[in-house]
Amino acid sequence: VFADEKPAGKHGFLKVEGRKFVFEDGTPVKFWGTNFNGAGCFPEHDYAKKLAKRLSKIGINLVRFHQLDSEWHTPNIFSFTRGERPTSGKLSPESMERLDYLVYCLKQEGIYIYLDMMTYRKFRSDEGVENAHNLKDGAKPYSIFSRKLIELQKDFCNDIWLHENPYTKLKYCDEPAIVLSEITNECDIFGRHSLMDVEFIEPYKTEYLSYLSDWLKMNKINRTVDDFDLASLEDKDLLNFKVYLQSNYYKEMIEHMRKIGVKIPIAGTNWNSNPKNYETQLVCDFIDDHIYDYDWNWKMDRKSCINRGVTQKKSIYLESIARYTNKNYPTYVSEWDVPWPNEFRAESPIHAAAVGSYQGWSGFAIHTYSYSAKLENMKLLGKEISAEKIGGTPYRQGIFSAWNDPAKFGLFYHAALITRRGDVKEAEKFYGIENPDIAEWHDECLESNTERFGLLETLDNKADELELLPDIKVGSDVISDTGELYRNWEKNYGIIDTDMTKCVYGHLQKNGEQKLRGAKINCKTDFAVIAISSLTKEPICSSDNMLLTAVGRAKNTDSKFDGEVMLDIGKPPVLIENIEAEIEIETNVEGLNVYAVSAEGYCIEKVATKELPGKLCFSLGGSAETMYYLIAKS
Repeated sequence: VFADEKPAGKHGFLKVEGRKFVFEDGTPVKFWGTNFNGAGCFPEHDYAKKLAKRLSKIGINLVRFHQLDSEWHTPNIFSFTRGERPTSGKLSPESMERLDYLVYCLKQEGIYIYLDMMTYRKFRSDEGVENAHNLKDGAKPYSIFSRKLIELQKDFCNDIWLHENPYTKLKYCDEPAIVLSEITNECDIFGRHSLMDVEFIEPYKTEYLSYLSDWLKMNKINRTVDDFDLASLEDKDLLNFKVYLQSNYYKEMIEHMRKIGVKIPIAGTNWNSNPKNYETQLVCDFIDDHIYDYDWNWKMDRKSCINRGVTQKKSIYLESIARYTNKNYPTYVSEWDVPWPNEFRAESPIHAAAVGSYQGWSGFAIHTYSYSAKLENMKLLGKEISAEKIGGTPYRQGIFSAWNDPAKFGLFYHAALITRRGDVKEAEKFYGIENPDIAEWHDECLESNTERFGLLETLDNKADELELLPDIKVGSDVISDTGELYRNWEKNYGIIDTDMTKCVYGHLQKNGEQKLRGAKINCKTDFAVIAISSLTKEPICSSDNMLLTAVGRAKNTDSKFDGEVMLDIGKPPVLIENIEAEIEIETNVEGLNVYAVSAEGYCIEKVATKELPGKLCFSLGGSAETMYYLIAKS
């Protein structure tokens, strides 16, 4: 479907037009992507080439290079091997050679790149950084205002953006296949990192207070720094100072990146933890956000998880993204996940793609493909690292690795088509959302409205430009104003019904036959996601080449749970249920056949079909034991 989109960069550099991303030649684009984490950004050449081809075939058109600077793995951008001492923030030539070749391979396969600047860098005393051993990963949040740390960030920008790739013969700043960048990952002085204000370490506390004092004088505010509780979320003067400080950090870094030749859209950070933090993002080029649905209190001694899907609850995790969208900025979600071992995670890829397309967002990148570049011997789902913790963080153990997860990557073909091809229409009506004060922001609940109307925040919109979201009584289900999306959290199922892609998902067996426009699906398996997409430019009713994917629960062999507590991680291979269903598709194409397709892409069995006037009928499951079916004319 996207074969003519190679190589990446053929349309010129990416730019912003209102809420959309477009290329220089006017071609609009949306991205369905993944993250490469840590050492996963530095694969060997043979693997890089195979990896790029796999991602392209599965529909991915963007990879975010994340945690390049994390020293809890090798290679990283400063060190190539274990035990190698980084040289004062200078790029490792061996690591950069690997990264250069990966960029080249991805580019050839039509895959664009989101290049992080700072994520988990450990600043060092030999770089002239004071009290370096007490700084956390990325020196959060001191890196936002410390002059020394900002200058070191600029040095890193110089090193990487002015680096010439020997395989593409282009500097990174001149590479149109690199389309997005961010200044700092998950770092702000309002939300999570405001708590450290209570225990400010020196000399950064003194430096911070000097900036606060200067700001008070500049704004003729009759207060001194001693008047402030630095951890307050309610002091308006302090909040306005923080907006000033963080906004200026973004402006300075963006100005520097532009000065050295960076042409692409740049984000500040990638979460919008509250209205004030979000306000600072508006000095940048686009809004980036991260969103997850899992237990942030995951403990290795308990191994618990959230074990419910989007069809089992009224409010969904994607709603917080809608809270911070804007009519003048594209919205891109550079991290999302409903991670293993949630047994209902198969709902998430196609549901996220559908909601994102309906809201007019510019796409998603799942977190993550993997934390490693050595996957040939790593066959366990959700467990690819030997240590229980990495950098003191237990969830880096592998619950986010999706490279071999049939429940998520297995549906990427359809999610990519929905996002990139625009199978799901944008909302017909957009309403404004009023964001509350910072101390109350978490109390607001948008419930199911991301699937009912288009939503935009009203922070910088005049009230008469955007009608505010009406107070609508929410029952047990929701339908989009386009009629293409439906979800029922009482009956636990959902529908995506478009001309090019049709899908039913959730607890389907108990809900019986589902009637879509031009199709009927009657699933005999308790939980499943069944999606049908045209692989041509024609709608399903007249397409002679379609993909059907049917997948539900996926787990490791012999894995054991007690409710939401994991007792045994299990062993390979990964097992999936054989989904059984009866399918009826209205079609004006005669001679269509249905083939069961193996994981390797081979047609392993011809499925019995029944042709009625204008209809193709067949059953899934049985002896085929597969999740993929090809519907094509012989």
